Formats: sequence, C-alpha cells, structure tokens
Amino acid sequence: MQPAPSEVLPAAAPGRAPSLRFRTLLYRYFFFGWLFHDASVRDLIQRAAALRHNRAMARWLPTYMKRWAVIGLLGWAIGSAVELLLGAPLSLVFFLPSVLSVPINSVILIAWLGLKLL
Repeated sequence: MQPAPSEVLPAAAPGRAPSLRFRTLLYRYFFFGWLFHDASVRDLIQRAAALRHNRAMARWLPTYMKRWAVIGLLGWAIGSAVELLLGAPLSLVFFLPSVLSVPINSVILIAWLGLKLL
C-alpha cells in the first residue's frame, strides 16, 4: 500500500523508499490498521484477495501485542514509582496508558486469533 502524499516527506531520493513523517511512523508503530485491506467488498475475488492479504499480515499482530504490553508494564512501573514518591494525581499520567494497553491487547489478540483460525 502506497503512503498518502501528505505522509511522505518531499525530499525522497530517487530509487529509495519514500521517507515518512515522524507522526506517521509513530502511528504505524503503535496501530496496525494500515496493514489490512477492507474485506467487506461485494466482489468475491476482491474479498478473497483481501482476506488472503489480511491473513498474511496477521503475522505482525504479535509484534503489536508486545509493544502494547511493554507500554503497559512500563506505565505501571513508572506510575507506581511516581505514586510512592510524589503522590496519586501525577501518577495518573502513567497509569492511564497502562490501563489502556489491556483492552488494546485484547482486541489485537481477538483479531489475530480470528485471522489465524478462519
């Protein structure tokens, strides 16, 4: 899939992969929606091609699960340390990503299992 023109930096050298903006790279590092194609098309051949592509891309989902697990563990550890040292209100900044990593990992796990078992 080609990146959108607004995601590409203007000074990409010829013959090299286009450079992506930092915010696009950061988004792609944590969220996996850009990897998959829409499988809800009416054409049977396009749907089969999209499902085949999505099954192939499902191999990257455990990598995203690991990333979110690390965020959750680091957020919990830093939040616990900040709570002990500075008090509860500031620790919320670190506990929030930790708590959000649980449902995100649950969604990734269900998507991975669904694509592997279909």
